[in-house]
Amino acid sequence: MKAVQFHTTIPRFVVGKLAGAVARSAYTTRGVGSTRLVDVPVPELPGPRWALIRTRMGGICGSDLHTIFLESSPSTSPFASFPFTFGHENVGVVERAGPEVRGAAPGQRVVVDPVLGCEVRGIEPPCPACRRGDYQLCERFTDGALSPGMLTGTCRDTGGSWGEYFLAHDSQLIPVPDSLSDEAALMAEPFAVALHPVLRFPARSGETVLVIGAGTVGLAVVAALRATGSPGRVVVAARHAHQAEAARRLGADLVVTARGPRLYPALAEALGARLLRPIIGKPVPVGGADLTFECVGTGPSIDDALRFTRAGGRVVLVGLASTPRNVDWSPIWLKELQVQGTFCYGVERLPGGRRIRTMAYALELMEQGKADLGSLVTHRFPLESWREAIQAAARKGPSGAVKVALVP
Repeated sequence: MKAVQFHTTIPRFVVGKLAGAVARSAYTTRGVGSTRLVDVPVPELPGPRWALIRTRMGGICGSDLHTIFLESSPSTSPFASFPFTFGHENVGVVERAGPEVRGAAPGQRVVVDPVLGCEVRGIEPPCPACRRGDYQLCERFTDGALSPGMLTGTCRDTGGSWGEYFLAHDSQLIPVPDSLSDEAALMAEPFAVALHPVLRFPARSGETVLVIGAGTVGLAVVAALRATGSPGRVVVAARHAHQAEAARRLGADLVVTARGPRLYPALAEALGARLLRPIIGKPVPVGGADLTFECVGTGPSIDDALRFTRAGGRVVLVGLASTPRNVDWSPIWLKELQVQGTFCYGVERLPGGRRIRTMAYALELMEQGKADLGSLVTHRFPLESWREAIQAAARKGPSGAVKVALVP
């Protein structure tokens, strides 16, 4: 079968960084980059509770792009095993199931919760995080029956959805309702990424919520706020016109599309903040959002999030911040901000004491018509055209892409 894999070494990493600085296409050039399309055997079931999934769609995530372009933090490298097949965003069909697989049968359409925690790894007793349902914070991502990997798509043993087939433990399988399209099902994973922080750090009545970034995750945060009945006023900072249009459709109250020197005055007006002039540097906002979801993860976006959150407010880092540059951390102490990171999803505690996996809740909300996310899958490419797919996903302005999918 065919699969898009990542495999790097220190020499290849150095060559890739040097070549990529000259031409970004070098990162996907065979013999130079660390990513390639390969032929590999169809994986065998490793145990009675495992299933073989035939991929219908595999989504391209920002974290995949960071990996391909060698931008990920080295601190995450111990939690991966090479060569791995990309693809944690997925929808597929159970092709073959072990004798002890529960909850799904051959022929059934599923999404796979990609987190490789203690249960998936066969570790007993589970670590404290997995025991309480926060398996995204598992302490044993390098142990047990699998090679290191936090997610399907970063572990060499499981494969991923950028391949024609991949493996899943039965505890990862979530059936897809018949009423949902493959595109909607593919969005269950990024929607869960957004639902997790929205549920854990909710807006309060009368508050203003700022969403910085209107890529897939930022748009999913807007959808999550509306689907869960958040009482806050939602302001979105979007970069591209097609993103702004999607943010309005999903329920944003106000979308700011200004860029460059016009951004700060526009955001200040939207948030009712004043701008003060320092001796040098960016304007200093006074006032701002009560709660900010930072969904980009770059130095400028984090800096903006800290500046445009009011004194005593909360900042939630949803974007994959690695080693951001030129961030002024002064607002954290000057305004006594609460800064919170968030990673993936786990088991959520809903009102009334109900507990449910975030990805299952994402599918449920979409089935109930509370979020229409299938339309965010704007581009589809065959697996053999993975380079073109990467280009479309990385250059969202020219391509008009939101979510790009590979279709084996």
